[in-house]
Amino acid sequence: MAAGGGTKVILTAFFANLGIAIAKFVAFAFTGASSMLAEAVHSCADTSNQALLLLGGRLARREATTTHPFGYGRERYFWSFVVALVLFTVGSMFAIYEGVEKIRHPHPIDAPIWAFSVLAIGIVFEGYALRTAVVESNRVRGDLSWIAFIRRSRVPELPVVLLEDLGAMIGLLLALGALAVAVAFDAPVWDGIGTLSIGVLLGLIAVVLAIEMKSLLIGEGATAKTQSKIAKAVESVTGVERIIHIRTQYLGPEELLVGAKVAFDPSYTTEQLGDVINEIEAKVRSDVPQARPMYIEPDVHRPDTPESN
Repeated sequence: MAAGGGTKVILTAFFANLGIAIAKFVAFAFTGASSMLAEAVHSCADTSNQALLLLGGRLARREATTTHPFGYGRERYFWSFVVALVLFTVGSMFAIYEGVEKIRHPHPIDAPIWAFSVLAIGIVFEGYALRTAVVESNRVRGDLSWIAFIRRSRVPELPVVLLEDLGAMIGLLLALGALAVAVAFDAPVWDGIGTLSIGVLLGLIAVVLAIEMKSLLIGEGATAKTQSKIAKAVESVTGVERIIHIRTQYLGPEELLVGAKVAFDPSYTTEQLGDVINEIEAKVRSDVPQARPMYIEPDVHRPDTPESN
């Protein structure tokens, strides 16, 4: 569900941003408004970002090799991190540069009706894309707050597109407000102020995305809720005396590596231990489907020995 929903969100955002980018460039050609140029470049960056997310999803589906025995699931994390870099360098830095230039050298807005018309159309299209991202995110968000969802989601595409669409919507409103003030009061410096505000907004979003994607890229474990389900599944199997420790790490959004040291009934034979371990793996995968590679190590619990051994 998460993968399919993520693809739908990406495609919706891709086509919406592509259409909006073309319209904004046309409006900039008629108006010369820097906020329109910043918004056009922003939409171009978003369009390329969605293409990168689709590329990451495709590359992640490659079969495991001897070089990458656990597969390529983290391709999705890598390309999501690249998206944050593109958003910062192309979207934010360009808008900040343009904003500063227009504040220093303001010029009148020509044919503002073009800008207002395109911004209104952009708000409608971007609103639809944002709504799609919200609906699909709600399918997997559960009872998490939006901030918690962005911080804890192991499916990178949904938080990335959600924040991009939110930033695009706020950026459109900033551009609309800045242009309205610039035209109403014949104060073109507000065009530059709006452009600068868009650049700062994109920079903040890019930093948040970079931090979250970096954390996923270097390896995050299961959430406390998921780890609790794994522990309960292991302890429910007959022959398990106690869990010494469990370690988890996401190899990709839908693939969780699980390693555990477990103390078993000491009377069990090697053959019986093998059967119990197989039962543990089946039980864990039944309760936590994304737990695929799994390594269960029999050990003896020693209270005076650190459990990290």
